[in-house]
Amino acid sequence: MRAVDIIEKTRNHEELSEAELRFFLSGYLEQTIPDYQMSAWLMAVYFQGLSKTNLMHLVQIMVDSGDRLDLSSLPGIKVDKHSTGGVGDKTSLVVGPLVAACGVTIAKMSGRGLGHTGGTIDKLESIPGYQSEVTSEAFLSILRQHQVAIVGQSPNLVPLDKDLYGLRDVTATVPSIPLIAASIMSKKLASGADKIVLDVKVGNGSFMDDVDQARVLAQTMVDIGHSFGKTTIAVLTDMSQPLGQAVGNQLEVQEAIDTLQGRGPRDFTELCTQAAIHLLEAAGVDHPEQAIQEAISSGRAYQKFVDFIQAQGGSISAFEKLPSAPVIYPVTSDTAGVVTAFKTKDVGHAAMLLGAGRATKQATIDPLVGIKVKVSIGDAVKPGDVLFEVYAQEQRDDVTQILKESIMLGDNATPPQLIIDVIR
Repeated sequence: MRAVDIIEKTRNHEELSEAELRFFLSGYLEQTIPDYQMSAWLMAVYFQGLSKTNLMHLVQIMVDSGDRLDLSSLPGIKVDKHSTGGVGDKTSLVVGPLVAACGVTIAKMSGRGLGHTGGTIDKLESIPGYQSEVTSEAFLSILRQHQVAIVGQSPNLVPLDKDLYGLRDVTATVPSIPLIAASIMSKKLASGADKIVLDVKVGNGSFMDDVDQARVLAQTMVDIGHSFGKTTIAVLTDMSQPLGQAVGNQLEVQEAIDTLQGRGPRDFTELCTQAAIHLLEAAGVDHPEQAIQEAISSGRAYQKFVDFIQAQGGSISAFEKLPSAPVIYPVTSDTAGVVTAFKTKDVGHAAMLLGAGRATKQATIDPLVGIKVKVSIGDAVKPGDVLFEVYAQEQRDDVTQILKESIMLGDNATPPQLIIDVIR
C-alpha cells in the first residue's frame, strides 16, 4: 500500500477502502506519512470531496486515534451542544446550567478563541480561580453532583484532528465541508454524549456566510451523528450581527449571568432558550419551555451556574468584585439613519485588538477589555447616539475607526430572523 496511490485515487474521486484510509491517516499520526503527502491529500479532498462511506470511515479513524470519554456511569441521557463560533456567542455559559437545572446532564468540552471569535474557556477563565483542566475522574464527579461541567479539550481526545487542523490552517484547506464536519463530529462522538445539538452560525460574523453551504454542512453533521447512533439536531442561526450586547470575556460572563437571572438581551435569551428546548426534547423532557421558564424564575438555573463554577475552583463573589477596564468610552454615530447591516467580523476584530481575543495561539487574553454593542439592525440612530461602548486599557483610535465603519446606515431595515432552519 502506497501513500501516493491513495492521494491519486482521492484526486480522481475514487472510493477508498477503510484499510487504505486507516493506513494513510494512522501513518500521518505516527509520522511515517510526511506533511507534503498529507497536504496533497487534503487539497484533493478540498476539490473532490469525499463519498459518504469514506467520510464515515474518516470520522471513525479520527475517533479511534485517541481516548474516548465514557459517560455510561452517569444516570440518564447525556447531552452535548456545539457552536461553530461567532461574535458575542457565550451561549454555552447559559445553556449548560439551564439544561442541568431541568434535570438533564450536559457534558461540555470547549475550546479557546482564535481570530475574531471568542472561546468559551477564555470567558470562563475570566472568573477568578476557574480551572478548565481537570482529570476525567474529576469531570465525571462534577457531572454526577451538578449535572453540568465545562472543561477544556483533552489533548488525548481525537489527536489526529489536532494534527490535521494545524496542517489545514497553513494549506488553505480549512473551508472544506467534509473536513469541517469530520473535525467537529469526531470530537463530539469521542466526548460520549447520547444526544447532540449543533448551532451552525450563518452570516458575516461566522466562518460560513452562505446559507446553502451552511445547510449542507449541518445536514452532513446530522448524517454523521445518526450513522453513529447519536440523535443529532442542527440549528442554523443568524450571525449577521453580534449576539447579545457583550463582546469580551468578563463582559460576556456578566451577560450570561444576567440572562440566567431573566435579564438578558432579547436575541441572546431567545437563542439560549431554543437551544435548551432542543436538548431537553432530545432527552425526553416533557414541556421543556415551561421547565426552562421555571428554572430561571426559581433561581435554579443561576444556582447551577454558581455551583459548577465553584466545583471547578471558580468564585462568583470574587468575579463580582473584579474592576472594570481602566478606560470606558463611547463610539458615537456621525450621521442619522437606520442600522441596515454590520460588518460583524470587524467588531470581533476590534475586540481582539483590545486584547479580548487572540491573533495567534500564543497571545495573552485580557479579561477586562471588550465592547458593548448598543444598537441592532433596524434601530434608528441620530448624530451623537452611542453605537458602541469600548472597555479598554487605553483609548484606541484604530478600534474606534473600525467600529464606526462596521455599521451600515440606510433608510430602513428589517431585523434578521434569528433561527433560520432546524435540521433533524
